[in-house]
Amino acid sequence: MPPVSPVQPPAEAVSGLTGHVLLLGERLDTRRLEEGVVLATAPLIIRAGRGGFAVLFRYGVAVLFALDPMEEAVFLASLSKLVAAPLPVQGRNAAHILIEPDGDDHVDKQGIIHLRDICPERLQLVAEMMARDLVLEHYETRIAKVFDAIEPLAVSLAKSQLRKLKTKDLLAQIGEVLLAEHRMVGRVELLESPEVLWTRPELERLFIRLERDYDLSARNRALDRKLEVISDTAETLLDLIQTRSSMKVEWYIVGLIVFECLLSIYQMVWE
Repeated sequence: MPPVSPVQPPAEAVSGLTGHVLLLGERLDTRRLEEGVVLATAPLIIRAGRGGFAVLFRYGVAVLFALDPMEEAVFLASLSKLVAAPLPVQGRNAAHILIEPDGDDHVDKQGIIHLRDICPERLQLVAEMMARDLVLEHYETRIAKVFDAIEPLAVSLAKSQLRKLKTKDLLAQIGEVLLAEHRMVGRVELLESPEVLWTRPELERLFIRLERDYDLSARNRALDRKLEVISDTAETLLDLIQTRSSMKVEWYIVGLIVFECLLSIYQMVWE
């Protein structure tokens, strides 16, 4: 797709604007979107409100630029029918953007994003990094809960208290881990280069600076280590539980054989 000329922000946002990123649910069906003028795709960016913009991601995230609270509420209401498995409490972060036509794209020490202009490609890139940050934060919270839940199971193993372990609970923990890995790798693609860089490779420096500012790589590595520990611990405990169950079955079989032998002896004696 050929580059699109810079979009014109509302007059009050010429020097700066604020972007709000929201995690609405597990999925967002952008194919059914009926409102808004499409400015670019991959990710989808449309006009919203009087002079704002919205960047929408299929993994359930919307990033809104230059919308006042009323416009934001109306726009989110229009998206509600497109959200699958909406979250009861929506995750939400914000970033402030300054427009400096004679400056360079960068992120300052205060976390403020400086852009030369707000062409669709720059907004797409900023929105994608904001979305990845929020989704990573969401899964960090979810996986931390699973990680904490695994600890008592490991303590039970250390104290040889396997009888207190429940297979159902353990399978639920493993399922939570596998689901988190599937969604992060299959949908969000945290460490992949954004598609916008294919057509605008000169924005790669901005991408690197944003990735460094949000610390995505280091946080993703830390999350991978937690997932690996959770997976290894859960699989070990599940193997032990299955072994314990097999031993029980073997003892039941031995008991039945002994009972049958005693019954045979009893019949032989009394006959």
